[in-house]
Amino acid sequence: MKLTTKLILAFLLISLFSTGIIVAFTRVATNREFENFVNDRYKTELVEELIKYYETNRSWYGIEGIYTVYDSNHSKPGEVRPLFFSIADSNGIILVPGLRYVFGETVSADLLEKGTQIKVENETVGILLFDSAPDKNPMEDEFIHRINNSIFLSGVGTVILALILGAILSRTITRPIRELTSATHKMAEGNFGQQVPVRSRDEIGELASSFNKMNNDLARSFNLRKQMTADIAHELRTPLSLIIGHAEAVHDGVLPPSAENFEIIREEAERLEQLVNDLRTLSLADAGELSADFQPVDVNKLLGDIQTHYLTPFNQKRIALNLQPASAILTANLDPIRFSQVVTNILDNALRYTPENGRVDISARLNNDQIEIIIQDSGQGVTPDEAAHLFDRFYRADEARNRNDGGSGLGLAIAKSIIEMHKGKIWAESKTGQGLKVSIVLPLVK
Repeated sequence: MKLTTKLILAFLLISLFSTGIIVAFTRVATNREFENFVNDRYKTELVEELIKYYETNRSWYGIEGIYTVYDSNHSKPGEVRPLFFSIADSNGIILVPGLRYVFGETVSADLLEKGTQIKVENETVGILLFDSAPDKNPMEDEFIHRINNSIFLSGVGTVILALILGAILSRTITRPIRELTSATHKMAEGNFGQQVPVRSRDEIGELASSFNKMNNDLARSFNLRKQMTADIAHELRTPLSLIIGHAEAVHDGVLPPSAENFEIIREEAERLEQLVNDLRTLSLADAGELSADFQPVDVNKLLGDIQTHYLTPFNQKRIALNLQPASAILTANLDPIRFSQVVTNILDNALRYTPENGRVDISARLNNDQIEIIIQDSGQGVTPDEAAHLFDRFYRADEARNRNDGGSGLGLAIAKSIIEMHKGKIWAESKTGQGLKVSIVLPLVK
């Protein structure tokens, strides 16, 4: 059974149940209130008639004859029925007997208090006691019958209206769900990027918005994965082609089996191994399985050790490597080996793209309970749009740059994964001709 049908049936059952209860209570309440109204009106009229009778006759003698009722529906037609009321004096003694009392019987004070006083010239001449409700006349019965029919028809109309509204509301409610279902089927067939309209701001609207975001993320992830697969194949093809080409050339005698040719094969094999290792590191980081030994580390000391290690290659290229540590001790909870890998990847890029007689500045400072590390070089730099993609996998700002010069394109992507593993942030800022600035933010251990 479809959800729309279930909702329509639910609306119908609810409307039937609620309308049935309302109709039943309304009919009972209407009959009761109408009967009370008729009784009150009849009591008022009866009291007025009794007052006139007493004023005329100065006694209750003969009153039974005026209100005698001949029962035409009785088992014995024409039989006289007792009065439906009685009259007692102030002491509770029955003067005019009715259905419940006999002449001379004494009525209790409680029942007497519930009666209606009959006063003539401010003197109580009797107390009216109703023994039973007066018979309704045919017009009153017809009126009640019409009222009950109207209530019933109103209930039927309400149920029909509820059924129509339920069908409309059910289709309105399930429309976004049907659209989501259709988009999901298309996604299952491989058609990513499906979008469904957000028609409301309720939970279903939030579901549609979340679906659209998820679909966009899936489409982006799928495209990135396709691009990454193509990039990996391209990156692997270059060293493999060189290795196979040189090996076949040496084997066929085209190239001599010299140390130089074997060195080319070895270098490409090392490059291939490094690429495989980088890919493995990224896959472990994506799966959340990259091992790390977190411990409190003095950031100033760690940066000083890295600077000492890199002074020689920087001096060989005549590039100044400066360190400006923070004025206070900054302690972060990090894996020193993994974090050193991040800084060395950035410094490798700075060493590669900073010209001779240039400089690279490393600084650390405390900024709002966070440790901020900045690495600024004096190289050519890149455009702001290129800087935003530097941490993407296999991304190179200059696609024409030689692969041997440009690395694998995974170093900064690995750096980003490691920093995120440390619950930090890393980003790059640059303008062409103004060098590249890489910022790292880490939480401070207090």
